[in-house]
Amino acid sequence: MDQARFKIVFDGTLMPQTPLETAKENLARLFKSDTSKIDALFSGKPVVLKRDLSDDEADKYLRALHGAGANARKEAEERAGGLSLVETDDHPSEATAANQAPAETIRDDQMACPKCGHVQLKASDCAACGIIIERYLARQAEMNASVAAPAIGASTASPYAPPQARVGDELPEFGELKPFTSEGRIGRVRYLGWSMALFLVGIPIFLLVAGAFALSQTLGILLAAVVFIAYVVVGIMMGVQRLHDVGWSGWLMLLNIVPVVGSVFPLLMMLIPGNDGANRYGPPPPPNSRGVVALAWSMVIVPVVFGILAAIAIPSYEQYVERSHAAQYQQAEPDAAAPAEPSSEFNSGDTEGADSDDAGSTDQ
Repeated sequence: MDQARFKIVFDGTLMPQTPLETAKENLARLFKSDTSKIDALFSGKPVVLKRDLSDDEADKYLRALHGAGANARKEAEERAGGLSLVETDDHPSEATAANQAPAETIRDDQMACPKCGHVQLKASDCAACGIIIERYLARQAEMNASVAAPAIGASTASPYAPPQARVGDELPEFGELKPFTSEGRIGRVRYLGWSMALFLVGIPIFLLVAGAFALSQTLGILLAAVVFIAYVVVGIMMGVQRLHDVGWSGWLMLLNIVPVVGSVFPLLMMLIPGNDGANRYGPPPPPNSRGVVALAWSMVIVPVVFGILAAIAIPSYEQYVERSHAAQYQQAEPDAAAPAEPSSEFNSGDTEGADSDDAGSTDQ
C-alpha cells in the first residue's frame, strides 16, 4: 500500500486569543515574506500552504503554524486512482463524507479512523489515509505527554494565552550604534552625550568659518551655509533615534518648529525614558560608556556654569560702565565752568591802544 500524502490548508482562522496583527507578523517571519503578502491568506477562502507531505512532515508544519497563531489543518491528498479530482458538494471526498456522517450510522462491526474519520470495517489500518491505527494512537499519546510535561510547573498559565513559540530570527540583545543615520535607538544619556560631542566638534569648525570670512566674504558665507546644514542634519538624526527609543515616529521632530510646543518638546525628549525591550525600531541600545556619561554630565553642567558666570559678570560690567561714564562727566565739568582767557593778540591790541591814548593826552 502506498504511503498516504497530506496537504496543509489554512482558511484564515486564528488560534484562541491570538490577535490578527500578531498572527500576520508571526507568519511573515515564518515564511520570510512581507506582511502585505500574508494578507492574502486571510481572505476567508481555503488556501493550500503545502502539498505532498508525509504524516510526520505535516505534523511539523501544523505545530509551527499553530505556534504562530494560525489554526491550519492537514488534509489527505486525493489519491490518483480516485474518480473525482475535485471535491464538490455533490461528490465530497471520503474524509469529508466520513466527518459529515452521524455517529449513529457506525455499526458494531465498523470503526472510524482516529485521524481522518473514515468509516470502515474494523481493521488494523485505515483504508483512506493508510495509517496503522495502533501506532498512530501510541504516537499521539507520546506527543501529548511531551507537551503536557513542561506545563506541569506552569499551572497558573492561561490555556487561552497567545502562542509564545519563536517563529522568526531572534533579535540581538542590543542594537548597533550609528550616529550618522536615522535608524536605530539611543537613550537619554547618550542623546545628551552625543549633543555635547557635536557642540565640541563644532567649535573649531566655526572658528575655521570665521577665518574664511576674514579672507573672503563670499567663501565665508558658502562655508557657513554648508556647516550649518550639516550641523542641523546630524542633530535631526540623533533626535530621531531618541524618539525611536521611546517608540515614537521620527516625524515628531517637526514639533520643534511649532510655537510654544517647540519650547517644551526638547525637554520631553531628554526626560522620557525609552522602552526596556525591543520595539518596532529594533533592540534597545547598548549600555552607556564612561565617556558618554561624562559628556552627558558636561552637557548639563556647562550651561549652568556659564549662567552663573554671566549672572556675576554682567552686573559687574554694567557697574564698570557706569563708573567710567561718571568719571568722564566729572572730568569734563570743571573745564566747562572755568572762564575763558583772552587771547594774546586781543591783549596786545588793547595795550597798544591804551598807550596811544595816553600819548595823545600828554601832548595836549
